[in-house]
Amino acid sequence: MKNLLLVLFLFPMTMMAAQSNPVLEAVSRALSAGDVDALARHLADNVDLSILENEQTCSKAKATELLRGFFNNNRPRSFNQVHQGASRGSNDQYCIGNLVTANGAFRVYIYLKVTGASAVVQELRFDRD
Repeated sequence: MKNLLLVLFLFPMTMMAAQSNPVLEAVSRALSAGDVDALARHLADNVDLSILENEQTCSKAKATELLRGFFNNNRPRSFNQVHQGASRGSNDQYCIGNLVTANGAFRVYIYLKVTGASAVVQELRFDRD
């Protein structure tokens, strides 16, 4: 009976850990630290980037430049994932989180395009919370 209870307790935790994506974890750490170079390593070649009212599809280099400007004006204090999941009909993943900065809070939406064993950030949105 004790073994059954142990299995029932550990199984959900194991399943949650199995669903964790290392790219998503790295992106979350980069957002929390405001580390644009670490974040840029995980961007797709073309990224849908939305920073407040400025929405555009841009190259990885242009997105990196825009993110650097955003983080220079909004020094991060923390980033916390609120919700994450997988898209219906594909292996793509998403995450919604809160970014707290020196200039206020932002709701962040991250969309990962998953292909085989690799994943890249296809879309990144920053909206005022």
